[in-house]
Amino acid sequence: MRLIFAAFTVFLFASQVTAQVVTDCERWQANLRNLAEPWEENTRQFANGAVRISVIDTLEPAVAAFHLAILSPPYSELGDRQCRMVSLDDSGFGFSGVIFNEMTAGYDPATGLGLDLPIILYMPQTADFQRVGLGLTINQATG
Repeated sequence: MRLIFAAFTVFLFASQVTAQVVTDCERWQANLRNLAEPWEENTRQFANGAVRISVIDTLEPAVAAFHLAILSPPYSELGDRQCRMVSLDDSGFGFSGVIFNEMTAGYDPATGLGLDLPIILYMPQTADFQRVGLGLTINQATG
């Protein structure tokens, strides 16, 4: 099973960080109880409801508890969408924060749905937090 979107980029406003990862939603972080509340403020739909992005809050580790869950085409033989998690790294660490209400979206027929949103990362070298931009491209045709 493919574990990456057609394109996945991170735009940094200040310094480089560890590469983010996109995985299947079979991880414990994707459990429905981790959907950040209030739900209506932490989930958005695009493409007439075919694409949904939601903030996941696992509570721990406190400096890396936020992830993004994305449901999108292509559809399986059963008619369900693929589910992907966007996290800081493959060990289960997420982001320190997701500024979901500042997310912007655009569509390019050549590449797909583009989403840009600010996230907060913990910088262990300085024991401080840094706001950076996260860019996602979701191609509904190829996944």
